[in-house]
Amino acid sequence: MKKYFKIGLILLLVLIVCTVAYIFFDRKKEYTKNLYYMDTYIYIKIYETNKAKVEKVFKDINQMYKEYHELTDRYNHYDGITNLYDIYHNGFDSETLTLDSRLYEILEYAKDWSKKYYKLNIELGNIIDIWKKYRDNKEGIPTVKELQQNKNGAKLVLLGDNKIVNNHPNLDLGSIAKGYVTEKVGQYLESIGIKEYLINAGGNVKVGDSYNKEYYKIGIQSPVDNGELLTIAKGENISVVTSGGYERNYEYNGIIYHHIIDSDTLFPSNYMKGVTVITKDSALGDILSTSLFLMSVDDGQEFIKKYDAEAIWYTNDNKIIRSERFNNYE
Repeated sequence: MKKYFKIGLILLLVLIVCTVAYIFFDRKKEYTKNLYYMDTYIYIKIYETNKAKVEKVFKDINQMYKEYHELTDRYNHYDGITNLYDIYHNGFDSETLTLDSRLYEILEYAKDWSKKYYKLNIELGNIIDIWKKYRDNKEGIPTVKELQQNKNGAKLVLLGDNKIVNNHPNLDLGSIAKGYVTEKVGQYLESIGIKEYLINAGGNVKVGDSYNKEYYKIGIQSPVDNGELLTIAKGENISVVTSGGYERNYEYNGIIYHHIIDSDTLFPSNYMKGVTVITKDSALGDILSTSLFLMSVDDGQEFIKKYDAEAIWYTNDNKIIRSERFNNYE
């Protein structure tokens, strides 16, 4: 009997030692990284045991954001690639252009969405450039005539096999690029076994499994009170994406003009001050938040029912409205 007692005691001690060793030597640590791409400060937090792995992961993520930043840049040329700037400004005589498959996929995704909601128009580059000029100068607004004369730019024609018609469309992917790339980064992390992470790319926040807590708490900023929170979203494996005109704008004659353009009026949309969407997919969140920003609350509430997503609106007349199940995240 004493023999079995000793064996049991030894096994118990071994179990305790192994448990303590696991806690102290295999415990995940928090690692963070700051980046700046797509005119946005990006903050990444992951939990991992292997520091060498973390260094490679952050290097890979930096490269992903860098390459997508260059591909979707509409203001600068980069050697060795054809990006949005080159699509519009190139001097090639060829009838078609062959794009990097990643850029082609984003364009294809955006075109598909424009069929679901026509105001998601990535071909408004001419109009966006005009408004940017006035916004940068912070003086005056374009005339309706100036906008109308420039609205009919070339259309994007996708041919398949990463080819487009070389007709110089002036494209803008501001309504999708950050969310799209952030979703790709999240997919990359999960593919290599990192399930616990947070990515904050400006108005695009994506989180995986929570670590040592029930859920993440994500503050949704008020579009009118700088630094104040509208509410706090709680959850894991979600994306919280905001569209608003409160950061990129200017004031003229007492009116605020922001950067999100309504393709019908060619002026900044005047329905909302901010819209936040909660859904699984960050790319979908980006698309939906922009779409909802461009329509009335009534239309938006019907529109979002088609998707596995919830939203909170801050209207131009300072009303705060939630979709049917938004409070599940509060």
